[in-house]
Amino acid sequence: MKHHTIDRRAALGLAAAGAAFALYPRGAAAQQKLVLKASDVHPAGYPTVVAVESLGKKLEQATNGRLSVQMFGSMQLGGEKEAIEQAQVGAIQFARVSVGALGPVIDDLNVFNLPFLFRNTAHMEKVIDGPIGQELLDKISNNPKAGLIGICWMDAGARNVYDTKKPVHDIGDLKGMKVRVMGNPMFVDMMNALGGNGVAMGYDQVFSA
Repeated sequence: MKHHTIDRRAALGLAAAGAAFALYPRGAAAQQKLVLKASDVHPAGYPTVVAVESLGKKLEQATNGRLSVQMFGSMQLGGEKEAIEQAQVGAIQFARVSVGALGPVIDDLNVFNLPFLFRNTAHMEKVIDGPIGQELLDKISNNPKAGLIGICWMDAGARNVYDTKKPVHDIGDLKGMKVRVMGNPMFVDMMNALGGNGVAMGYDQVFSA
């Protein structure tokens, strides 16, 4: 299933999830203008932010201005965990979040959190644009406890290790290093297995840590 409006770069696929609230009002309310809120941890100009803003422009054109999207980037509404929770209760309508953050909510998505899963970008795109990718999107949409609808897959960039004291050239350099990872037990276990010390922390907490 192709999503040509999404900007993809070499990395693991990340999930875009949105709550299905107030999208299709009926009767007189259908003539009212609705501003749909979208959240992303990344700043203005980042590919995923630009993609959602582009979606908003297309939506506004297609509905003659009845529907529009207001983007809250740079963690204005909190981290990814908060974005998921806000989407679940309808406080926001679009949440661009990673599979790492969504894995604890829908366990099946953790398959995409496995390290070294894809051979290259082409392999990743073939998987997420094919039956497997659609099946996992359906896992989101068909989970009544999640309260979310999987819209499409997006690519927000590769997983990297950044350190202020020494460069990391190979796995051996991770030995004993305390590394921030996403708030998903799989990421903690992965970093620990590589010899580091994984510390679960939301992206919104990194700069104050």
